[in-house]
Amino acid sequence: MSASLTHAQARRILDAGIAKAEEIGQPMNIAVVDDGGHLVAFGRMDGAIKASIDIATRKAVTSVMMNSPTAALTDAVQPGAELYGLEQLSGGLVVFGGGIPLHVDGTLAGAVGVSAGSVDQDVAVATAAAQAFDG
Repeated sequence: MSASLTHAQARRILDAGIAKAEEIGQPMNIAVVDDGGHLVAFGRMDGAIKASIDIATRKAVTSVMMNSPTAALTDAVQPGAELYGLEQLSGGLVVFGGGIPLHVDGTLAGAVGVSAGSVDQDVAVATAAAQAFDG
């Protein structure tokens, strides 16, 4: 059963993320992807570092591929941990905070990925963006 998010939903998620980034004073790159990890909406705020364009998108895709917030993967991929090296093996996964999956009645619908600030700032903006999902 597919529960992929709509473009209108993706725009609301993006707008909520931008509003939070403006509130904290940190320009961000924000990517919203569907349940297949395909880009639906993207915003690069003025002043957001360009390297984070790809990172934001990869955080969103990682959240879809793993059906998990990217922050939840950090401990599992450390040396000696169960999934050590996963990010090198699985198509460019990003395993630090800023990616959050979006669900409809427990079914994955997509994800949001945010990058350009500190990890805590990325998570705060991604969380605000995800909370705007009305699926």
